[in-house]
Amino acid sequence: MSHKAGFVNIIGNPNVGKSTLMNAFVGEKLSIITSKAQTTRHRILGIVNGADFQVVLSDTPGIIKPAYQLQESMMGFVKSAFEDADVLIYMVEIGEKELKDEAFFNKITNSKIPVLLLLNKIDKSDQEQLESQVQTWAEKVPNAEIFPVSALEGFNVKEVFNRILELLPESPAFYPKDQLTDKPERFFINETIREKILMHYKKEIPYAVEVDTEEFFEEENIIRVRSVIMVERETQKGIIIGHKGSALKRVGVEARKDLETFFGKQIHIELYVKVNKNWRSNQNQLKRFGYNN
Repeated sequence: MSHKAGFVNIIGNPNVGKSTLMNAFVGEKLSIITSKAQTTRHRILGIVNGADFQVVLSDTPGIIKPAYQLQESMMGFVKSAFEDADVLIYMVEIGEKELKDEAFFNKITNSKIPVLLLLNKIDKSDQEQLESQVQTWAEKVPNAEIFPVSALEGFNVKEVFNRILELLPESPAFYPKDQLTDKPERFFINETIREKILMHYKKEIPYAVEVDTEEFFEEENIIRVRSVIMVERETQKGIIIGHKGSALKRVGVEARKDLETFFGKQIHIELYVKVNKNWRSNQNQLKRFGYNN
């Protein structure tokens, strides 16, 4: 039996639904999802296996013009997505008109590999707007196959996946067939905690935060975790903790519930908050947190 395998990399502006799409393909919540821009900071692999195929999906940060070193590193992950793709998914949403970076857009329109342009969130449009948008993008990216989808509702997701399988090259699997992602357990703990911070805190706070899981002990019936929330200033530390620790407790409770579902066993989380000044512009700190690799 012939076997297909390849890398399918998802790119697009912030908040167009890239993470929702990858989670829908994989059937697991690997990428965190919030309504805030720049939720995804890393390049996260999700692996879908079948008897005769392996699809290695790659969720990437939304394309932005970098303002500080962390964002430079995030855009580095996007650039790498062009280098090893067998199929490129360019995701846009209804009403969107352009990619925020012209150089990236030129790479897409001049791509030598197959490009699938997914017009997402069509559940928020009518037929007239949809037809107009399909025509607009067909003119802008003539080398792409266009699929109207709703990643959240699952509309046309299976059809896109079937087209991916048709386009993949014949190849043995790149990863063990029981592997779901390339990230370790601690990464998903960090990201789940960060998701709750993105959901519950406003303004600059979520973007000044990084999470580092310092201890991870897995026993038969329970996982014990000690995680540190890094902020850049003392004032931010106070906001994260909240009155008598109430805000931090809410983050811990919500993260624990999600992680118990993800790992399938009881979780005990200890959360601490530390000030790590200007970590977003510090090369050594960024490397420690998995950026600039």
